[in-house]
Amino acid sequence: MSKQLKKGDEVSWSSHGGTAHGKVEKKVTSSTRIKGHTVRATPDDPQYVVRSDNGGKAAHKPSALRKS
Repeated sequence: MSKQLKKGDEVSWSSHGGTAHGKVEKKVTSSTRIKGHTVRATPDDPQYVVRSDNGGKAAHKPSALRKS
């Protein structure tokens, strides 16, 4: 069963030896580009765009995110 996150949910994830925190901006279910990288998301394998507390933006698989 996949995690169901929604816009505004506060999450954390492992990042370069530490823990990062941020908020979910949206669920992505199709290929898209973020910061010059292609995110290969599908309806069966979605990813979440997250804005970190330091202002960065990235896409993460649901398994990488922990709801805070």
